[in-house]
Amino acid sequence: MSALEPAAAPAAALDALLDALSDPVVRDLAWLLFSAPLLRGHPPAGELAVAFETADESAATLAWLLELDRDARPLREAISATRIVRLGRYAECLLGYFLQHGPAARLIAANVALRLAGRTIGECDFLVETALGRRLHWELAVKCYLHAGGDRAQLADYVGPNLQDRFDLKLKHLLGHQLPLSAREEFAALGHGGPWQPQMFVKGWLFYRWRESPPVAHAVEPAHHRGFWVTRGEWSSLCERQPAARWIVLPRLAWLAPRRAVSNADADGAGLSEAGALAERLAQQSGPTMVASFERTGAGLGHWSEAQRGFVVPDEWPAQARSFALATDLG
Repeated sequence: MSALEPAAAPAAALDALLDALSDPVVRDLAWLLFSAPLLRGHPPAGELAVAFETADESAATLAWLLELDRDARPLREAISATRIVRLGRYAECLLGYFLQHGPAARLIAANVALRLAGRTIGECDFLVETALGRRLHWELAVKCYLHAGGDRAQLADYVGPNLQDRFDLKLKHLLGHQLPLSAREEFAALGHGGPWQPQMFVKGWLFYRWRESPPVAHAVEPAHHRGFWVTRGEWSSLCERQPAARWIVLPRLAWLAPRRAVSNADADGAGLSEAGALAERLAQQSGPTMVASFERTGAGLGHWSEAQRGFVVPDEWPAQARSFALATDLG
């Protein structure tokens, strides 16, 4: 059995697939489709979306991604046609491309705006139809939340790095506003024949304070992708534990799939630097910054592969994050 076959363990299958792909955008698409969700399902209102109905569709998608990786120009042109600065918009474009060109569910419509009395009250991200005839309304969310620290295990403890978003509020908005849109009487008048089964497509990473192991909120999928966060004052202590690592700052649109391994010869060109050099760059940052560490791997240790990723936050951030997590007047 090939390591890329869907019957393999999900994490192992995803790692094998990413190892086989070289184009960063194709890797991000593969990660979006095959990575573990951030949340458990919340039926009946909050079922989880699954990109594939059958093992055959999953296998066909693996083959399609490998072929796309050989010539990623169509995907890259589709992405570059839209000026993208937000991670969520990037993920929307990736998933939209798959639904238009991939071998699984078929796109019916995207970003369907619902208006009431001349005012837009919401948009449905994707309306799709499966090969078995199921008509699904998908709401996509790609998030990076940091656990605010401490021993509490609630969704409210997962906060956005800039303290403008919180996981419990996002789930509340999904369940209470976004997912019910396609069932509204006004939506039926738009001409998209239903009924539509709402599902949430929630992917991303959760980050936990370095050297802490807090309990995980029950609503969170146990197999979620995870990383660390550390204050600037703790940064040197973390780096002392990994003296051989190289580091890189990850721009926002590089927050999906782990970065591709690079050869020793290409390490400098890929931006990998020692901890001290990265510390100088972090000193110029005013807010939380995502970084990734790379370690030498492969035959003869001839490559650098991403080992872990995390956020370096200002020293005052933890106290602010706890206050934000405990606030009760945010919506």
